[in-house]
Amino acid sequence: MANFMIRFLICNVFISGIIGILLIAKRIFKNNLSSRMQYNLWFLLLGLLTVPFIPFRLIGFPQIFSWLGSLGGSPASDTTTTMGEAVGINPTGNTGWMNDFALSVNSETPSIAGYILLGIWLVGILAMIILVIKSSLRLRSLEKSALPLQNLKVRRLYQHCLEEMGIHRKIPVYSTAFLKSPIIVGLLKPCIYLPIHLISDYNESDMRYMLLHELQHYKHKDAVASYLMNLAGVIYWFNPLVWYALKEMRNDREVACDTSVLKMLEENAYEDYGNTLINFAEKVSLSPFPFAAGLGGNMKQMKRRIINIVSYEKPTFIKRIKGMTAFLLTAVVLMGFAPFISTYAADVSHYQWDSSSENVSYINLSTYFGEYEGSFVLYDSENDTWSIHDIEHATLRVAPNSTYKIYDALFGLEEGVITPENSFIAWNGETYPFEAWNADQTLQSAMNSSVNWYFQTVDEQLGASDVYSYVQKIGYGNENMSGDYSSYWMESSLEISPIEQVELLTKLQNNSFGFAPENINAVKDAIRLSSSDTGTLYGKTGTGRVNGQDVNGWFIGYIETADNTCFFATNISADSDATGGNATEITMSILSDMNIWVSQK
Repeated sequence: MANFMIRFLICNVFISGIIGILLIAKRIFKNNLSSRMQYNLWFLLLGLLTVPFIPFRLIGFPQIFSWLGSLGGSPASDTTTTMGEAVGINPTGNTGWMNDFALSVNSETPSIAGYILLGIWLVGILAMIILVIKSSLRLRSLEKSALPLQNLKVRRLYQHCLEEMGIHRKIPVYSTAFLKSPIIVGLLKPCIYLPIHLISDYNESDMRYMLLHELQHYKHKDAVASYLMNLAGVIYWFNPLVWYALKEMRNDREVACDTSVLKMLEENAYEDYGNTLINFAEKVSLSPFPFAAGLGGNMKQMKRRIINIVSYEKPTFIKRIKGMTAFLLTAVVLMGFAPFISTYAADVSHYQWDSSSENVSYINLSTYFGEYEGSFVLYDSENDTWSIHDIEHATLRVAPNSTYKIYDALFGLEEGVITPENSFIAWNGETYPFEAWNADQTLQSAMNSSVNWYFQTVDEQLGASDVYSYVQKIGYGNENMSGDYSSYWMESSLEISPIEQVELLTKLQNNSFGFAPENINAVKDAIRLSSSDTGTLYGKTGTGRVNGQDVNGWFIGYIETADNTCFFATNISADSDATGGNATEITMSILSDMNIWVSQK
């Protein structure tokens, strides 16, 4: 929850920008959008304000188009590549590569700053709720002191207004001395409250316009809008732009109601309706009640409404078409920003992969994963195609654990800490929980047994600044090494997604890093698992163990043949038993059924 608060604040930066875009769009399309359409645009904003609280990550238009293009694709069991028949190779390279050794780490404590911000936010919400309750109690007092309307002339006029608007529901009308302007209150049981001074100064024309205005609020369900606006104000109490937007929405609501009344009137009555607002401009005021809608407003709002009345013309068919087009265009633009204000999107734990330029097939491999959550990513370099199971997890950045050792070894080779000819590092005599670790190591043996102390020694000789420079140079995941220097890649700060793993493997294979070819070959030799005349399998497992439980399993690599190379990454997560070994078994089953690789025993 503390981390959510930080991401929520990031989302509010985007929300503020969206409000600015909405205000600009309203100004640009002012002459095309009707008053009602301008008001309805604010409901799009209310919808966007709920996005940060949706418990999943929204998708963008590029992913939607890619998924639509993949409809009708073949299931995984029918997928083939240019490799033709499945390659069956006896494992003659590294032995025991299914063994994946991992040390347990303690779970990290959420950010203290996040907890502080969360506390401030919740205190602010509590204060806002108290203010809303206070206003609601004032409204309840008004309701108790109000009396049923007794004036026969007003009652007859009110009944005529109901018939004129086609409203068959009985909406009670009350009179009160505690209001300056009429209001309508109530979601399930709406009631209209009229100030006594307006009844005593009865003018049929003025009273009719006021009643029609209040009934327009009822007809357009503005009570619901009032609840939504107040809820948004409570949750976003700290964002001044949200408050400004809600104020503008209330203003547009009154203008929209004015326009709805004008549609019912003859053209020669527009002036009379405007005069009603002018005559009562000094008497009416903004309602102090949070769930009420009424005729009132401050003088600035009244001026705007009167200008709208003076300039009002009944819309032609062409103008309605233009208005609808402008509304839809604005709606599409605003909704396009929805993924950016998701707290999941604001979370850097997701890789913002632009798949629009890629040839991507989304496949369902759930049967292979069983109870595990996770993803499988395959890139066929010959055909330049991607096959992805679960795009949500394929873009999710998690700790790389031992898969990071591929690149850590490369950094050490580039700086001469180890060399292709001499990668020996002596064991310091410390006893480790895995027998294979309690011995002198070379790059080959350290990679095979995933010996942590070997790569930690390489890091110590490199220095944190050099390691970080290399992490940035190759663009490794989130490039975050803020965790403990001895374990930043083990369920700590450094994170990477399966798609990024595959992208980096392609760069490793093609040496897009510009590193020494002999160093690239040394790393490739260290992760070679099986080879023959037919092809070669390269790979590395990784397991994240937190508080004694295996929660994060990896198997990444590629299959190289004479005419093609396929790169893959599998990641699984669970409360326990999510190991690199289990990720490997899932991967090998998928590759076998996809007719890419079959291991022979």
